[in-house]
Amino acid sequence: MICDVVKAVSFFKRKPGMSVEAFQAYWRTRHPDVVITLPGIRRYIQSHTLLSGYRKGEPVYDGIAEVWFDETSAMRALAGTAEYAAVQADEARFIERSTMGLIVTEEHVVKDGPVPADGVKNVEVVTRKPGMPVDRFQQYWSTVHGPLAALIPVVRRYVQSHARRSAYEAGRAPRYDGVAVTWFDDTRAMRVSATTPEYARVRADEANFITREPPFIITKEHVIIP
Repeated sequence: MICDVVKAVSFFKRKPGMSVEAFQAYWRTRHPDVVITLPGIRRYIQSHTLLSGYRKGEPVYDGIAEVWFDETSAMRALAGTAEYAAVQADEARFIERSTMGLIVTEEHVVKDGPVPADGVKNVEVVTRKPGMPVDRFQQYWSTVHGPLAALIPVVRRYVQSHARRSAYEAGRAPRYDGVAVTWFDDTRAMRVSATTPEYARVRADEANFITREPPFIITKEHVIIP
Protein backbone atom coordinates (compact mmCIF):
# COMPACT_ATOMS: atom_id res chain seq x y z
CA MET A 1 0.00 0.00 0.00
CA ILE A 2 1.28 3.49 -0.83
CA CYS A 3 0.15 6.58 1.05
CA ASP A 4 -0.92 9.62 -0.99
CA VAL A 5 0.86 12.11 1.27
CA VAL A 6 4.57 12.86 1.41
CA LYS A 7 6.69 12.38 4.50
CA ALA A 8 9.76 14.39 5.45
CA VAL A 9 12.19 12.32 7.51
CA SER A 10 14.92 14.20 9.37
CA PHE A 11 17.70 12.69 11.47
CA PHE A 12 20.20 14.41 13.73
CA LYS A 13 22.44 14.50 16.80
CA ARG A 14 22.07 16.65 19.89
CA LYS A 15 24.22 19.69 20.60
CA PRO A 16 27.71 18.91 21.95
CA GLY A 17 27.77 18.83 25.73
CA MET A 18 24.02 18.29 26.03
CA SER A 19 22.97 15.17 27.91
CA VAL A 20 20.75 12.64 26.19
CA GLU A 21 18.10 13.11 28.87
CA ALA A 22 18.05 16.89 28.44
CA PHE A 23 17.95 16.56 24.67
CA GLN A 24 15.02 14.13 24.74
CA ALA A 25 13.11 16.19 27.28
CA TYR A 26 13.45 19.41 25.30
CA TRP A 27 12.65 17.77 21.99
CA ARG A 28 9.53 16.08 23.33
CA THR A 29 8.10 18.78 25.59
CA ARG A 30 9.26 22.12 24.14
CA HIS A 31 10.03 21.77 20.43
CA PRO A 32 6.54 20.55 19.41
CA ASP A 33 5.15 23.95 20.36
CA VAL A 34 6.72 25.47 17.24
CA VAL A 35 6.45 22.49 14.91
CA ILE A 36 2.69 22.09 15.27
CA THR A 37 2.17 25.66 14.05
CA LEU A 38 3.62 24.88 10.61
CA PRO A 39 1.02 25.53 7.88
CA GLY A 40 -0.03 22.35 6.10
CA ILE A 41 1.37 19.86 8.62
CA ARG A 42 -0.76 16.70 8.80
CA ARG A 43 1.09 14.37 11.15
CA TYR A 44 4.17 14.55 13.36
CA ILE A 45 6.07 11.75 15.10
CA GLN A 46 9.31 11.80 17.06
CA SER A 47 11.37 8.64 17.57
CA HIS A 48 13.95 8.87 20.36
CA THR A 49 16.92 6.52 20.48
CA LEU A 50 16.61 4.23 23.50
CA LEU A 51 18.89 5.10 26.41
CA SER A 52 20.20 1.53 26.27
CA GLY A 53 21.53 2.35 22.81
CA TYR A 54 24.25 4.52 24.39
CA ARG A 55 25.79 1.81 26.54
CA LYS A 56 28.43 0.92 23.95
CA GLY A 57 29.02 4.43 22.66
CA GLU A 58 27.26 7.08 20.62
CA PRO A 59 24.63 5.84 18.16
CA VAL A 60 24.66 7.22 14.65
CA TYR A 61 21.67 9.47 15.44
CA ASP A 62 19.86 10.56 18.58
CA GLY A 63 16.52 10.25 16.83
CA ILE A 64 14.42 10.93 13.78
CA ALA A 65 11.44 13.18 13.17
CA GLU A 66 8.72 12.31 10.67
CA VAL A 67 6.43 15.04 9.38
CA TRP A 68 3.62 14.44 6.86
CA PHE A 69 2.19 16.88 4.30
CA ASP A 70 -0.44 16.49 1.61
CA GLU A 71 2.08 17.28 -1.13
CA THR A 72 5.55 18.66 -1.72
CA SER A 73 4.16 22.08 -2.65
CA ALA A 74 2.95 22.42 0.94
CA MET A 75 6.50 21.82 2.12
CA ARG A 76 7.99 24.30 -0.34
CA ALA A 77 5.47 26.92 0.78
CA LEU A 78 7.03 26.88 4.26
CA ALA A 79 10.15 28.68 3.05
CA GLY A 80 10.21 32.25 4.25
CA THR A 81 7.36 31.85 6.71
CA ALA A 82 7.63 33.04 10.29
CA GLU A 83 6.53 29.60 11.52
CA TYR A 84 9.37 27.80 9.72
CA ALA A 85 11.88 30.38 10.91
CA ALA A 86 10.72 29.72 14.47
CA VAL A 87 11.28 25.98 14.02
CA GLN A 88 14.80 26.52 12.73
CA ALA A 89 15.62 28.93 15.53
CA ASP A 90 14.41 26.45 18.14
CA GLU A 91 16.35 23.56 16.55
CA ALA A 92 19.54 25.47 17.28
CA ARG A 93 18.77 25.17 21.00
CA PHE A 94 19.16 21.39 21.11
CA ILE A 95 20.31 20.02 17.73
CA GLU A 96 23.77 20.10 16.18
CA ARG A 97 22.66 21.48 12.82
CA SER A 98 25.71 20.15 10.95
CA THR A 99 24.52 16.59 11.63
CA MET A 100 21.01 17.12 10.28
CA GLY A 101 19.83 15.31 7.19
CA LEU A 102 16.48 15.26 5.43
CA ILE A 103 14.80 12.84 3.03
CA VAL A 104 11.45 13.59 1.42
CA THR A 105 9.77 10.23 0.97
CA GLU A 106 6.73 8.25 -0.04
CA GLU A 107 5.57 5.51 2.29
CA HIS A 108 5.06 1.88 1.34
CA VAL A 109 3.31 -0.09 4.05
CA VAL A 110 4.60 -3.62 3.61
CA LYS A 111 3.16 -5.21 6.74
CA ASP A 112 0.16 -3.40 8.14
CA GLY A 113 -0.41 -3.97 11.81
CA PRO A 114 -1.01 -2.02 15.02
CA VAL A 115 1.92 -0.28 16.69
CA PRO A 116 2.48 -1.90 20.12
CA ALA A 117 1.61 0.59 22.87
CA ASP A 118 4.94 0.12 24.66
CA GLY A 119 6.83 -1.30 21.72
CA VAL A 120 10.15 -0.40 20.14
CA LYS A 121 10.76 0.93 16.66
CA ASN A 122 13.83 0.00 14.64
CA VAL A 123 14.82 2.70 12.15
CA GLU A 124 17.31 1.79 9.43
CA VAL A 125 18.59 4.15 6.73
CA VAL A 126 19.47 2.37 3.51
CA THR A 127 21.66 3.14 0.50
CA ARG A 128 21.34 1.31 -2.79
CA LYS A 129 24.23 -0.64 -4.28
CA PRO A 130 26.63 1.46 -6.34
CA GLY A 131 25.50 1.62 -9.95
CA MET A 132 21.99 0.34 -9.24
CA PRO A 133 19.34 2.57 -10.88
CA VAL A 134 16.89 4.20 -8.49
CA ASP A 135 13.80 2.68 -10.13
CA ARG A 136 15.27 -0.82 -10.00
CA PHE A 137 16.30 -0.36 -6.36
CA GLN A 138 12.85 0.84 -5.31
CA GLN A 139 11.06 -1.94 -7.17
CA TYR A 140 13.31 -4.64 -5.71
CA TRP A 141 13.03 -3.25 -2.20
CA SER A 142 9.23 -3.10 -2.25
CA THR A 143 8.35 -6.20 -4.27
CA VAL A 144 11.11 -8.69 -3.42
CA HIS A 145 12.82 -7.73 -0.17
CA GLY A 146 9.76 -6.27 1.54
CA PRO A 147 7.68 -9.45 1.40
CA LEU A 148 10.63 -11.43 2.77
CA ALA A 149 10.97 -9.11 5.78
CA ALA A 150 7.21 -9.20 6.37
CA LEU A 151 7.51 -12.94 7.03
CA ILE A 152 9.58 -12.44 10.18
CA PRO A 153 6.97 -13.55 12.73
CA VAL A 154 7.69 -11.07 15.56
CA VAL A 155 7.60 -7.99 13.33
CA ARG A 156 4.36 -6.17 14.18
CA ARG A 157 4.47 -3.54 11.46
CA TYR A 158 6.87 -2.75 8.60
CA VAL A 159 7.03 0.44 6.55
CA GLN A 160 9.44 1.45 3.81
CA SER A 161 9.90 5.15 3.03
CA HIS A 162 11.37 5.62 -0.43
CA ALA A 163 13.12 8.86 -1.33
CA ARG A 164 11.01 10.67 -3.92
CA ARG A 165 12.30 10.24 -7.45
CA SER A 166 11.87 13.95 -8.11
CA ALA A 167 14.93 14.59 -5.92
CA TYR A 168 17.13 12.48 -8.17
CA GLU A 169 15.62 13.96 -11.31
CA ALA A 170 16.44 17.44 -10.02
CA GLY A 171 20.03 16.42 -9.31
CA ARG A 172 19.58 16.47 -5.53
CA ALA A 173 20.38 12.88 -4.62
CA PRO A 174 19.61 12.41 -0.90
CA ARG A 175 22.13 11.15 1.65
CA TYR A 176 20.17 7.89 1.88
CA ASP A 177 17.83 6.23 -0.59
CA GLY A 178 15.23 5.31 1.98
CA VAL A 179 14.25 4.47 5.52
CA ALA A 180 13.06 1.06 6.74
CA VAL A 181 11.01 1.04 9.93
CA THR A 182 9.92 -2.06 11.84
CA TRP A 183 7.99 -2.25 15.10
CA PHE A 184 8.40 -4.94 17.78
CA ASP A 185 6.81 -5.61 21.15
CA ASP A 186 10.15 -5.00 22.89
CA THR A 187 13.90 -5.39 22.46
CA ARG A 188 13.66 -9.03 23.47
CA ALA A 189 11.39 -9.65 20.49
CA MET A 190 13.99 -7.97 18.29
CA ARG A 191 16.66 -10.34 19.57
CA VAL A 192 14.35 -13.29 18.95
CA SER A 193 13.79 -12.12 15.37
CA ALA A 194 17.51 -12.37 14.69
CA THR A 195 17.43 -16.11 15.45
CA THR A 196 14.75 -16.96 12.88
CA PRO A 197 15.34 -18.44 9.43
CA GLU A 198 13.18 -15.67 7.98
CA TYR A 199 15.62 -13.08 9.34
CA ALA A 200 18.57 -14.98 7.90
CA ARG A 201 16.96 -14.88 4.45
CA VAL A 202 16.37 -11.16 4.79
CA ARG A 203 19.99 -10.47 5.71
CA ALA A 204 21.23 -12.62 2.85
CA ASP A 205 19.01 -10.73 0.40
CA GLU A 206 20.35 -7.32 1.43
CA ALA A 207 23.49 -7.90 -0.63
CA ASN A 208 21.33 -7.88 -3.76
CA PHE A 209 20.29 -4.24 -3.52
CA ILE A 210 21.82 -2.23 -0.64
CA THR A 211 25.23 -1.55 0.85
CA ARG A 212 26.10 -3.75 3.77
CA GLU A 213 25.50 -2.89 7.42
CA PRO A 214 23.11 0.04 7.03
CA PRO A 215 23.07 2.46 10.00
CA PHE A 216 20.20 1.98 12.42
CA ILE A 217 18.80 3.17 15.74
CA ILE A 218 16.35 1.47 18.10
CA THR A 219 13.82 3.98 19.30
CA LYS A 220 10.74 4.81 21.32
CA GLU A 221 8.04 6.45 19.24
CA HIS A 222 6.20 9.56 20.46
CA VAL A 223 3.17 10.61 18.42
CA ILE A 224 2.76 14.38 18.59
CA ILE A 225 0.11 14.83 15.87
CA PRO A 226 -1.69 11.51 15.16
